[in-house]
Amino acid sequence: MNTKELLKKVRKIEIKTKRLSNHIFGGEYHSTFKGRGMTFSEVRQYQFGDDIRAIDWNVTARYNEPYVKVFEEERELTMMLMVDVSGSESFGTSVQFKRDTVTEIAATLAFSAIQNNDKVGLILFSDQVELFIPPKKGKSHVLRIIRELIEFSPKSTKTNIDEALKFLSSVMKKKAIVFMLSDFIDENYMKTLKIVGNKHDLTGIRIYDKFDEEIPNLGMVPMLDNETKEVRLINTSSKSLRNKYKANALRLKDEFQNSFKKSGLGTINIRVDENYVKKLLSYFKNKA
Repeated sequence: MNTKELLKKVRKIEIKTKRLSNHIFGGEYHSTFKGRGMTFSEVRQYQFGDDIRAIDWNVTARYNEPYVKVFEEERELTMMLMVDVSGSESFGTSVQFKRDTVTEIAATLAFSAIQNNDKVGLILFSDQVELFIPPKKGKSHVLRIIRELIEFSPKSTKTNIDEALKFLSSVMKKKAIVFMLSDFIDENYMKTLKIVGNKHDLTGIRIYDKFDEEIPNLGMVPMLDNETKEVRLINTSSKSLRNKYKANALRLKDEFQNSFKKSGLGTINIRVDENYVKKLLSYFKNKA
């Protein structure tokens, strides 16, 4: 992709996702993820409806009329986006590839964070950490994250969620809001997930295609494994093969759901041809 095409694509995603964060997600994000507490801002004259518990009695006595203390929420939160860039993300049979949906969701979350003056960082992972961008504030920083999400080429096509979680623990010493976006076609990460979940507010967002869960009967079909790059001729007319494929997909889905649930963490399941806006809004409202 040349520079002109890249900038055009970045701009297109910026317009769409910034509009969503400004008009829909910004407020929901703010009310869902609270700051560290309230900090003193100023003293002003008492107004009808003010809580009498906020009256500053020293200032009231000095001026012989009621004054109240005003407090503001102290935010300074940090959001980390953990994005799976393994080979299986470059798959899609409906509206778009899983990676395109992941990019849009990640950009929407990032703009919601900076709208609330929070920092945003990025971890791109396969079976290794491919890229780490430390958390910062500002629009230019988010645009850099979007560029990386669009054009980054990973060294590996495989997936290791456990390694990505261990890396997060090593670089993020303070509590962060973490969104992990993946198809979660992996296993054996529950132990590390539990450790990370005790420290960070982590949500797993599973992005999947309908054919991740079920193969249609199409006869003999050559199929490319995006992670191993191996092409094999598959007899999709075999009912036992289709059942085996479906059972394995359900097992991985259950592992995702159960691992996060047992760790006290939230999950969202979004199919690439579904409206992710409704799914995210519903999650934020339930979490608030």
